Amino acid sequence: MATVQPLKDSPAARTGEPLAVRIAHSVVTMSMNDVPAEVTDKVKLCLFDLIGCAFESRDLPWSRQAVALAEGTGGAATVIGSPHAASHADAAFANAVMGHGLVREDMHSGSISHLGIVVLPTLLALSELRHVRGRNFIAAAVVGYEVGGQIGRALMDAEVARIHRPTGITGPVAAAAAGARLLGLSTEAVTSAIALGANTTVGFNQWAHTGGSEMFFHAGYAARDAVTAARLAELGAFASPSALDGEAGLFAALGKRPAASKVALFQGQPEILSVYHKPVPACNFAQTASQAALSIAREYRTAPERIASVTVRVPRAGALYPGCDYAGPFAHVLQAKMSIQYNVAAALIEGGVTEQNFTRLRDPVLLRLVDATKLEIDDAMTRAYPEKQGGEVEVRETSGATHRIRLEDVVNASATDVRARFHAAAENVLGAARAREIESFIDEFEIRKDVAPFCALLRGPKD
Repeated sequence: MATVQPLKDSPAARTGEPLAVRIAHSVVTMSMNDVPAEVTDKVKLCLFDLIGCAFESRDLPWSRQAVALAEGTGGAATVIGSPHAASHADAAFANAVMGHGLVREDMHSGSISHLGIVVLPTLLALSELRHVRGRNFIAAAVVGYEVGGQIGRALMDAEVARIHRPTGITGPVAAAAAGARLLGLSTEAVTSAIALGANTTVGFNQWAHTGGSEMFFHAGYAARDAVTAARLAELGAFASPSALDGEAGLFAALGKRPAASKVALFQGQPEILSVYHKPVPACNFAQTASQAALSIAREYRTAPERIASVTVRVPRAGALYPGCDYAGPFAHVLQAKMSIQYNVAAALIEGGVTEQNFTRLRDPVLLRLVDATKLEIDDAMTRAYPEKQGGEVEVRETSGATHRIRLEDVVNASATDVRARFHAAAENVLGAARAREIESFIDEFEIRKDVAPFCALLRGPKD
């Protein structure tokens, strides 16, 4: 198992200090020399995933809105796929929204968070503010995923996530810590960056009940605020060291103050290695059930009209997450992307899981199947979650025949899959030659002396 070795004077042992201070010690003292090759490769794969999603989603309404807003700010930072530069904070905003635009971003199940769509846009923006070596970018990314993963594991459960958007809470703290590391700030300044990030946590989950597009902007707000937090800390702003675990801090606000003691960075496998890459452009909790439904569709080829009923079993966290146990109506595509019933029904009909599945919002064949689908909580899957995220689909035909497939864990999109998706999207926007340049740069990221030229490669052709 890959680990990042803590220093002998382990920050985890500094139990008398506020949590933000303990985290800051870990952020500052983690050495790139301690980062295994497996972890470096994972950062690169997360970059491929983010950039591919950003290119692919650039024409969707929320992406176009975020880019239009950013392009009007002036500045020198790259907006992925655009020829127009923006301010560093607003470039981070737009890139985060685009990275989230397909609902196919990387996923850290333990924190119920999409850490890459906040951490990586923050680091890309700051890499055009200061000279940054590739290896330092990688170290900062590892720090960001670690902070977000640990904070989220301690804070998030089904009850908190029922109201609060996990990525909007973990993202600003994680990315502020990563940004502060990238800028080479002192322990005191990193502490302030983390505390400032904690003061910008954002996002409620009401969008999941209506299909509102604010979900996409949560990531943008988080990245923009993280850039601001890191820069304010660099300029000397002081923020409360107890902003995370104090009596009026983040953990207390969510009724989780005692859980702050659970946070300890780099005490085992790095959190970034717990990240998986979605194979399906839909909610995290719909992934495994969709894969099970797809297996049934391909193996048994049951015509939709012959399906009498469908039973779907998922972990408790999946059934309770807002928007997941929803049978319509589907007025907006995001309602469909969140609904486990919709995703399973579409996979059974289409025999695949692509954006095509979400063009059937008013299809009577699909809607009948959604109505015939029942969602159940599976106790064994609940006990296994979040280490494993199971899903089961049982289809009963009108003839009485029953087909059941159970997956104990989500099937991760492979590195080959992620890179292929990146290639297709990048080539579509920039052409094959530029796509190969970007790939080559990422493959050699740890030896590159400056990240800014990489950011320039991501810009779109001039109008």
